[in-house]
Amino acid sequence: MNETLDKPVRRGRGARKAIRQAHDFTMLPALKRGLPLTEPMSGEEIARIDSASMDILENIGVVFRDDIALEDWRRTGAKVVGETVTLDRGLVRELIKTIPETFTYHARNPANNLPFGREHAIFVPMTGAPFMRDLDDVRRNPMLDDLVNFHKLAHMLPAMHSSAHHIVEPYDHPISQRHLRITYSSMKHSDKTFMGMTTSPKNAEDVMEMCAILFGAEFMETHPVCTGNCNGNSPLVWDETMLGAMRAFCRRNQPVLCSPFVLGGANTPASVAPTVAQLNAEALSALAYTQVIRKGCPAIYGHYLSTVSMKSGAPMAGTPEISLMNLMIGQMARFYGVPWRSSNTLGGAKTFDAQAGYESATTNMALQMAGTNYMWHSAGWNEAGMHCSMAKFVVDAEQCAMAYRMAEGIRWDDFDEALAAVADVGPGGHYLGHAHTLENFQRAFFMPELFDNNSIEQWQAEGAVEVNERALTYTRNLLNAYVEPKLDAGVNEALLDYIARREREIPAADALNQDL
Repeated sequence: MNETLDKPVRRGRGARKAIRQAHDFTMLPALKRGLPLTEPMSGEEIARIDSASMDILENIGVVFRDDIALEDWRRTGAKVVGETVTLDRGLVRELIKTIPETFTYHARNPANNLPFGREHAIFVPMTGAPFMRDLDDVRRNPMLDDLVNFHKLAHMLPAMHSSAHHIVEPYDHPISQRHLRITYSSMKHSDKTFMGMTTSPKNAEDVMEMCAILFGAEFMETHPVCTGNCNGNSPLVWDETMLGAMRAFCRRNQPVLCSPFVLGGANTPASVAPTVAQLNAEALSALAYTQVIRKGCPAIYGHYLSTVSMKSGAPMAGTPEISLMNLMIGQMARFYGVPWRSSNTLGGAKTFDAQAGYESATTNMALQMAGTNYMWHSAGWNEAGMHCSMAKFVVDAEQCAMAYRMAEGIRWDDFDEALAAVADVGPGGHYLGHAHTLENFQRAFFMPELFDNNSIEQWQAEGAVEVNERALTYTRNLLNAYVEPKLDAGVNEALLDYIARREREIPAADALNQDL
């Protein structure tokens, strides 16, 4: 069986070594927040949202379009009428109590393990883009080699804590088999944690089997290694595909994001607080079900947030209401004692322009202020998720590194030494040559690589290069400097054998023809 062929632009070994020496590709530790959080709701308002959500669960109910889930709920004591499950608030509270508030993500490189939950947070790249903007800034369908390049970038960018999964859709592989190649690429080209496909229950089971090959089935019983995402169908519906995938992950003790898919004003009320009450009910119903599947398994309060333009019906990003909802959801997740996920650096722009920057920066700052634990879609997202931009991918990652530094909070470790420098320099002097400056200049103030802060004369003399072009050049250099974190040869062979067997078993021709 052939492995994915890597096709970077070839340069000499010396040039690649020089690039590596000029950059530190070491992954940042999990962010440990040191800033106070922004919490706009009073205790009474939190209780009001909680009560409204519980009323929805008790009196309206949630549809579970899945026979196994319905039987699970009956056995648990919930009221089931047709496909509608109504949940007593006492039952919900009892179930979600067993969700761990913190755990550790384990990567195949133990140096990249990540404490998670409470004050600890991670940045994860975007996923699911059917198009990309490539190294020539051309919008096109992605192929597997493009996905490989995004996984390489995720591996090399310090602020990215995960290689995610299908950052872009590999159109040169059948839909029915794609999850195998996507998972292998996540595992092969990075030694960070990653996500697993939940596009069907069987696909999720394949991911779990591949994780068992990589980490060992017994290890997975007590160590989270891979994250799944299960989207609800707002309003108030969970379907068979997502619930089956959820069972595949939870039975192996692997965390899932329980994510209502919110289009504010379309599938929720056209108002912020009632929208949060509805999505809170949806998330709680799924979180509770994870504990019906396996008591004590990790689970993450999730959601995808957007608001809908009342002019066009199109989803919007970076709006003030989205920021407010993130702040509120952070409070609700902490009220229930569970970690939570939101979406980062979202944008609706069609190119990497000012709109893309403004929308992404607004969302990023809101997530830091809200205390988000799992910051998904943290690099590359544009055009409402329709494409992933290679240029925006690396700039977003640098923005995440800047947000990381801000959210760490104030450093006091060199306070006395720096004050002593004030006495040394005195009135009218400067600090550029002082010993404290020489020792601390690299960590004192964040120095972006992809923003230009030179004078306009110098910028013009160097070609008047704007951020999109700078980012594409930077990306080419990163890919040229990539060094693969090699898989164990036996593990690699076992993974390839599994893929080969499953590709023989899964029908491919019809799906490939439809897809292309």
